[in-house]
This record gives sequence, structure tokens and C-alpha cells, in this order.
Amino acid sequence: MAHFAELDENNIVLRVIVVADEDTVDADGSEVESIGQQFCADLFGGTWVQTSYNHNQKAKYAATGDIYDADLDAFYGPQPHPSWTLDASIPNWVAPVAYPVPASEDDDGGVYKWDEDTTSWIEAEAS
Repeated sequence: MAHFAELDENNIVLRVIVVADEDTVDADGSEVESIGQQFCADLFGGTWVQTSYNHNQKAKYAATGDIYDADLDAFYGPQPHPSWTLDASIPNWVAPVAYPVPASEDDDGGVYKWDEDTTSWIEAEAS
């Protein structure tokens, strides 16, 4: 089965559907993205891009609300905080300060959450 993501005019994923293999292959039986895109467009209208459940193309499996970047040919999530920047090599959003690492092997490292006001990681309180 193949998976295709419908995009809005801003390349935001609206939904992801499953398409039967026979609706995505050429005469030689090879899967071709453009065939699946056309199948989806004929059936539903709109703009469609193939996504991979196994993450073997376009960086990640598309989810509703994700962004498709045609230049990177990749999906990534929405920007989580204004101070975070997109690392196009991943592609993913990166905090301006690295996530804290444990001080030693005996240190479990705790759990941290991002504080946008101070642009830093703060240790989360146990609940």
C-alpha cells in the first residue's frame, strides 16, 4: 500500500490516505509517485505528495498539520516555538540551546521542558 498526503495552498498536510498499489504503478509494475498523485487528484481533487510509513522518503511520515517543503522534498512538523530554527539537514526544528545531557552514567538526566520566555530548558516538576 502507498500513502499520500493532501496539501493545502501553504503546503500544510490536510490528511493522509492509503492508496492501493495497483493505483500507483506503471506498466512495468514499478511504483511511480506521479501516478499515485494523479490518482488522488482525479478522485479527490487537490495537491498530493507521497509519504512513507517506513520513513524511507521525504524525511518522515506525514501527519495532519505537518509542512511539506518542496525544496527539501521533506515533511516536518510545525515550528514548536518562535526561537527554534529549522535545520534543513535533518529536517527538523532545533532549539537555540541543546537539550541537557546527564552529567554522568549514574545521572538519569531528569526530564526538561522548553521555556520560551528564558529560551532555556527547565527541569520539569514530578507529578
